[in-house]
Amino acid sequence: MNVISICMATYNGEKYIARQVESILKQLSADDELVVSDDGSDDKIISILESFNDDRIKIFSNSGKKGPVGNFENALSKATGDIIFLADQDDIWLENKIAVHLSLHESFDLVISDAHVVNEFGEIIYESFFDERGSKAGLLSNLIKNSYIGCCMSFNRRILNYALPFPGYIHMHDWWIGLIGELKGRTVFFNKQLINYVRHQNNASPTLSTSGSGYSGLRRLKNRFKLLYGLFFIAFKRI
Repeated sequence: MNVISICMATYNGEKYIARQVESILKQLSADDELVVSDDGSDDKIISILESFNDDRIKIFSNSGKKGPVGNFENALSKATGDIIFLADQDDIWLENKIAVHLSLHESFDLVISDAHVVNEFGEIIYESFFDERGSKAGLLSNLIKNSYIGCCMSFNRRILNYALPFPGYIHMHDWWIGLIGELKGRTVFFNKQLINYVRHQNNASPTLSTSGSGYSGLRRLKNRFKLLYGLFFIAFKRI
């Protein structure tokens, strides 16, 4: 039986954290874990997490690179499970997300499922993230336009071992992991919404885009070149 690690990066998320943690914990077994890496929050998020009094919640302070990439890397480095999920602090997981992903992991190394995109009041902005983003599988297509959004992803330890440690030059951890899944494993895009992906003014990623569309054309080109450079070495890596 696979042990599950949910890896969550937090920073000043006291407003939404309780409902997200509740939506996750009720899907976990006694042997699973919710690994939280906090990036120096100065609100009440840690005390809220501790108030659950649940041994499955393991809280770590991020002492490495600040920001989402470094914070998620810290969480992932602490994970002990066979199947790893990425989780944002402010979304809501639907009740069958983990079960559906686990069934798909019988055949696939990396699973990404669709999401409802909602505002902070739960009102639907987009019925389908996949449709709005034009998400699809394929190494080349995802190098050009990323479809891999971390909060919808899970992967096995083999993919994680290829992905860690993160190269210092990547600017998006989920894009990096997704491309590794395309290169070194079997991936599947599951066309059913399994979370409410919450968008509000304080999101770490302020737009629906997952490929850094706010950057200049030259910066976007450099980002893709760096990813391609990193993937070249992953292609020859043995674990």
